[in-house]
Amino acid sequence: QVKWEESGGDWVQPGGSLRLSCSKNIYTYCNYDMSWYRQAPGKEREFVAEIDSVGKKIRYANSVKGRFTISRDDAENILYLQMNNLNPGDTAMYYCKTVAVPIPRSCAGTWWGKGTLVTVSS
Repeated sequence: QVKWEESGGDWVQPGGSLRLSCSKNIYTYCNYDMSWYRQAPGKEREFVAEIDSVGKKIRYANSVKGRFTISRDDAENILYLQMNNLNPGDTAMYYCKTVAVPIPRSCAGTWWGKGTLVTVSS
């Protein structure tokens, strides 16, 4: 069974940087559209960034545009989120979401990781 897991969360001071990663536990021949979401304490989960299965279509939330960069390493099947110029408003649990391209149909599915905590404070 495929599982995706995030890593890289940590405490950082305002203005600092972190790089989050999301990888899966087994090899599959499927292709995935991948995205990052975050959920701050007491708030709803919100979209952060997404990248399609071929790395061509990329989109960011306005709140992170120009500071965060989403990328993927398809050779290693890893999703990244480079976060620069972090501020306390970025404090949240960060989740990766993967949606398999249903070709073949046996690949179809959506997965969420358990999250990695990012804390930005002085």
